[in-house]
Amino acid sequence: MSWILLIAVVLIVFWAVGLYNTLVRLRKRCDNGWAQIDVQLKRRYDLIPNLVETAKGYLKHEREVLENVTKARQQAIDASGVADQAQAENFLSQTLKSLFAVVEAYPDLKANQNMLAVQEELVSTENKISYARQHYNDTVMRFNTRTEVFPSSIVANMFGFVEREFFELEEEAEREAPKVDFS
Repeated sequence: MSWILLIAVVLIVFWAVGLYNTLVRLRKRCDNGWAQIDVQLKRRYDLIPNLVETAKGYLKHEREVLENVTKARQQAIDASGVADQAQAENFLSQTLKSLFAVVEAYPDLKANQNMLAVQEELVSTENKISYARQHYNDTVMRFNTRTEVFPSSIVANMFGFVEREFFELEEEAEREAPKVDFS
């Protein structure tokens, strides 16, 4: 009888270790997903000064728009945590939309080769950010589900695995990449 009990205890320990390792892998995937978003956001932040400099000469009367874009970029760079980052990104997207709306009124700027190149890079980056957000949120969903379902929730609670935040946009209009069209 003691052998059966010993085997049962060993099986339970192996099962718990397996669940723990699964949770660790999922947590690491969440961290990696966030790092991928961070890489794409950095790329976006690096493009914004080029966009502002290119537009500056043409938009002398639109100084406030350029200042808002620069301010929003800095807030996004300084953001920490998923919710703070999402809020900063929402503000940055809004200011970029207003910049592109102003640029529409300047045909010479719309045709500028530097502006076209930066615009193309920005559109590409926005698509990569969107993909990275989707990947991150999918990974967070798998992790959160695993930490909440029984019996893995027991192991998750024992070892302090906590639910992760999704990277969500606040407004429906912000769920789309900024419309950039200089044609």
